[in-house]
Amino acid sequence: MNILTRQWQLKRRHFLRGAGAALALPMLDCMRPARAESTPEPERAKRSVFIYLPNGVNTLDYQILETGKDYSFSKSLKPLEKHRGVITPISGLHHPRAIGHHHNCQAVWLTGAQAGATARNSISVDQLIAAKTAPFTRFSSLEMSNTGRSLAYNADGIGLPAATKPAEIFKRLFVAPEGGVAKERRELERTGSVLDAVLGEARRLNKKIGGNDRTRLDQYLTSVREVEIRTQRANSWLDVPRPTIAKTDEARVNRTVDQQQVGNYFRTMYDLMVLAFQTDMTRVITFSSGDEGKGLPIPEIQINQTRHSLSHHNGDPEQLRRLTESDAFNFQQFAYLLERLQEIQEEDANLLDSTVLLYGSGMAYGHSHGNANVPTILAGGAKLGLKHGQHVDFNVGHFDGYTLDDANAHYQLCSRPLDSDARLSNLLLTVAQSMGVEADSFSDSIRTLSEVTS
Repeated sequence: MNILTRQWQLKRRHFLRGAGAALALPMLDCMRPARAESTPEPERAKRSVFIYLPNGVNTLDYQILETGKDYSFSKSLKPLEKHRGVITPISGLHHPRAIGHHHNCQAVWLTGAQAGATARNSISVDQLIAAKTAPFTRFSSLEMSNTGRSLAYNADGIGLPAATKPAEIFKRLFVAPEGGVAKERRELERTGSVLDAVLGEARRLNKKIGGNDRTRLDQYLTSVREVEIRTQRANSWLDVPRPTIAKTDEARVNRTVDQQQVGNYFRTMYDLMVLAFQTDMTRVITFSSGDEGKGLPIPEIQINQTRHSLSHHNGDPEQLRRLTESDAFNFQQFAYLLERLQEIQEEDANLLDSTVLLYGSGMAYGHSHGNANVPTILAGGAKLGLKHGQHVDFNVGHFDGYTLDDANAHYQLCSRPLDSDARLSNLLLTVAQSMGVEADSFSDSIRTLSEVTS
């Protein structure tokens, strides 16, 4: 089988099954003509970013007390105050399947699945969106992380690799491989030959193994077929030159940055996101700023402990203070990304208006691994049907008010959701729909959030 003939092309009514839901796939690459340029371009490019903050926050200093438009920014969120009009803090969300699954919070943040040693993850919302936007860009999505562990999971629940070094990301996006197009084409043809051999052997093996092994083999073949799609896409873009990058932009991102210079590292990664969107190299990006056990210390503000260590504070006032400083520092870097996106003008808006951003954590209270009332900030996307300027609080109506002077009472709120219907998957579905995904549900969602749509 020649992968460039697309003989294994999927049928339009193919379904994804996982996490207790069946979801009709949107139009995927493998359901389209081979050349990206044969697909009509939508009226406005839609972009999305998902950024993960490990180990939750110091909820006592993070929690916003008022609901609606006239809310006051909490101590941790002060760096975002000047962006009030383009962000929506959301309280009370949780993943029902994540309850009790401690360090799997990161794995289920964008999937809503019940991941773990004996459970199987499912597709992440970014990859669902990428299937919609991939035909228009050289790269279907970009996975970034400070550790190499990404937030993205394919249709079979297999985690995708993530890039960690800004210079390597820049090279992949904007530097043509040495040897020119002819060499690239030969390498792609060799990859295609290897994949053909693998698939042929798999078909023969499939006739000799039992049902359980067939399931595992099918999971493996899903990954092989994804390589097929990426190989085919790469081939279709060979004759399209990469964009020319201004020297000032290249100097900003094409460099080696020590992760111990945390602010510099984060801002460089954020600058890469802006450049990737500005040049339309991709429209979907995920960035994990740390694993649950490896959130970066921040020497530049005299924080030498990891976020994991700070989050296990046992009520120590000094450790809580440092955790709040770490939280505020991370939100300050996020504010930088919002500012950079606002600086780039396109047509009748700026880049932020056509980009929806989700910033948050799958954990609320790190000391006891509480994963209800998770910190969540939605931003951007004004031209994609999102509205901002208020604090949306799903805890309201289910309790008598926040009692931050009683830490134990508040921590209980972070461990047990007050509103069982306030599901993070509802927000993920809302984001997916704003990006043009035609789906009525995602994971365990029960509705979209009209609170954040115009």
